[in-house]
Amino acid sequence: MEEFKHYTVMKNEAVDALECSNGKIYVDCTLGGGGHSGLILSRIQPDGRLIAFDVDQDAINAATERLKDYNNLTIVKDSYTNIKKVLHNLGIEKITGGVLFDLGASYHQFNKTERGFSFSKDALLDMRFNQDADFSAYDVVNNYSETDLVRIFSEYGEERFSKRIAKAIVEKRKLKKLETTCELADLIVNCTPHIKSSIHPATRVFQAIRIEVNQELTNVKKTLDNVLDLLDFGAIISVISFHSLEDRLVKHLFKYHSQKCHCGKNEMICHCPPPILELVNKKPIVASDEEIKENPPSRSAKLRVARCIRR
Repeated sequence: MEEFKHYTVMKNEAVDALECSNGKIYVDCTLGGGGHSGLILSRIQPDGRLIAFDVDQDAINAATERLKDYNNLTIVKDSYTNIKKVLHNLGIEKITGGVLFDLGASYHQFNKTERGFSFSKDALLDMRFNQDADFSAYDVVNNYSETDLVRIFSEYGEERFSKRIAKAIVEKRKLKKLETTCELADLIVNCTPHIKSSIHPATRVFQAIRIEVNQELTNVKKTLDNVLDLLDFGAIISVISFHSLEDRLVKHLFKYHSQKCHCGKNEMICHCPPPILELVNKKPIVASDEEIKENPPSRSAKLRVARCIRR
């Protein structure tokens, strides 16, 4: 089996935030290579329990082998968006310890050529986290209207040349469908101004397409709301995000649910329910200089942590 390469970002910081203890139930919503899960498991022996989610079979295979000596681990091949249903089916009513999200694509997904996440290696347009899914980057690029392409490039990629790129894609596919990562990347380079920048001109568009294919922002928002219902008093939610859209979403959700009042200025009497969360860190935790040297992509990671205070 091909080696599964995965760097676990802010492993100690994210797991430390969970305050792991024996006998409690924890959830790792993004198993990946099993780095976070392994550290959690080592800290909740002998009676704690960990439920770990992933849709990527490569990740599940690697983590299953890596964590084979732990008998208090349940790996679920399913999207974390189904966390309520899965935990219910496992007989779990509450997450008593904590839950961890490590959002975004993994090192393995970016660097395994045939997964089609990167424009540095030519591959079919894919970008699916779940390889069993039918919908891929090919469908977005070749079937979305020009208006929808502009929307996702602008919203999910914050791409300033969204209209120009979308128009070029639509014109190109009238002649021939775009099939590979390099075809798309070359088109983007050729239709946009040559601006001196540290990032490749296709970076933001590829990010936007990946987010759309995997419904990343929609899934994160829906799931965070669902998870709040599952948290027991004192349980902790720890979230690592890798771009501003995700971090903004997490920040706003945490802030909203930690406020004591949401009344308008004209409300004389507050009838708001008590807050659900308290913020453990008001500012995000970032990777250390040593980690960034070892794994440069970790420089964009932000960790936000909150504790459930609803009884």
